[in-house]
Amino acid sequence: MNTTKGHPKGLYLLFVTEMWERFSYYGMRALFMLYMVQALLFDKETASQIYGSYTGLVYLTPLVGGYIADRYWGNRRSIVVGALTMALGQFLLFLSACYFHETGMAKYLMFCGLGLLILGNGFFKPNISTMVGRLYSADDERKDSAFTIFYMGVNVGSTIAPLVCGLVGNTGHPEDFKWGFLAACIGMLIGAAVFSIFKGKYVCDPDGNPVGTVPERKNSMKREEKKDAHGTSSVRTWFMVAGTVALTLLFSVNWDADAAHCFSGADWIGSLIYATAIVMPVVIITDGSLSRSEKMRIGVIYIIAFFVIFFWAAYEQAGASLTFFADEQTDRHIGGWEMPASYFQSFNPIMIVLLAPLFASMWSFLGKKGIEPSSPRKQAIGLFLLSMGYLFIAFGVRGVDPGMKVSMVWLTGLYLIHTMGELCLAPIGLSLVYKLSPVRFSSLLMGVWYLSTSAANKFAGLLSGYYPEGGAVRSFMGWRIENLFDFFMLFVCMSGVAAVILFLLSGKLQKMMEAQEQ
Repeated sequence: MNTTKGHPKGLYLLFVTEMWERFSYYGMRALFMLYMVQALLFDKETASQIYGSYTGLVYLTPLVGGYIADRYWGNRRSIVVGALTMALGQFLLFLSACYFHETGMAKYLMFCGLGLLILGNGFFKPNISTMVGRLYSADDERKDSAFTIFYMGVNVGSTIAPLVCGLVGNTGHPEDFKWGFLAACIGMLIGAAVFSIFKGKYVCDPDGNPVGTVPERKNSMKREEKKDAHGTSSVRTWFMVAGTVALTLLFSVNWDADAAHCFSGADWIGSLIYATAIVMPVVIITDGSLSRSEKMRIGVIYIIAFFVIFFWAAYEQAGASLTFFADEQTDRHIGGWEMPASYFQSFNPIMIVLLAPLFASMWSFLGKKGIEPSSPRKQAIGLFLLSMGYLFIAFGVRGVDPGMKVSMVWLTGLYLIHTMGELCLAPIGLSLVYKLSPVRFSSLLMGVWYLSTSAANKFAGLLSGYYPEGGAVRSFMGWRIENLFDFFMLFVCMSGVAAVILFLLSGKLQKMMEAQEQ
């Protein structure tokens, strides 16, 4: 076996490729909301809706990318195509920022760029995560640590991106946003080049066979010629399409309007995301080729993915409402230097890099003592810590006037607590999906896992739109939001309730996971 420090060299190639992709994504994300508000002069609610739609669709398209990879292209080709498509999307954002004075052209280029980023991510995201597990044999105990190492690549890229892109793009001058987008484009091209050059040599299974090549159509599948690669008949395919369309229309109806205006003001993108998040899991788990134990494993993935929605909806405020908070109501002066607001988005990944080894040691210590929490229970703890992070900042802004700035301690403390919550939830989730997924559904179910993140990101954009400004009083499902304290307490309650329910269900979920191994 070709290994370095106990792991295949292919893991480190995937680490570097993912690092540059995350550099590109988070570099752009650190500037995106500020660009829309400060350069294109969108109001905060509109900018939040666009942000939510973009980040939601970014995690929706992996369903399509996973299907095409499993059926036609393979992981390798999908990753290269996705990377180059995203690089082109970043370049269009660069052009948009070059012409930000010409608002019509700038908006057109921005939306075209976002479309390419969404499409490219669909090919890239599910396939690179799936390839990590395929570097190891089925019973290899190194998989959990491999996904942790891979996740570190995510955070190295996330750490560097806001610092580099924020330094050149978030200068306080709208004309400089273009340099941040260009840096994100260059980062993506570097990732594509590194993967293309070294994939043939290092991305192999334990027997030295290449991983992620174009899938073969075996003769034994002739009897399923009328079915797709996952055994989904044409009837089921039409059900999927019809169900998605029907639910999209249902979610878009304005029930308070008359028949002629029942779709006025409809959020079609949000409706499509939520509809897909319901239909696709149903289509997969009702596949006739699945055994009872496989359905139980997939069921565990679905239940945990549902609760993960609440985590990421609150967590992803980092790129939305918390960016506004950092820019407008946080005292960012350090001596005579005012730190760019975008730099706060590096705090979380820096903390992850520092804390991940401590958490790995803690889980190992607890495991030796026989008291390590189960995977579902770890995720419940992650949700609880997320709630505590918002509780911390809520008390920091209680009674603070809208125009008054507060210490960086409050936002820094929130990111520290959220980082601890993320380390309990995110790496465990990726490993869990890979271990519980049937091999023939691995990329597609990784896409479903990201589908929950898609719904969460769209929800995050919706919630960010309730960020208080101008003294306006708003209400979300009966929750009255008059000030920042009310706004942050909404996330305290939402994630806190989800944490309690998941914790109570964790014992049952663990039994379902153990039953499949018998």
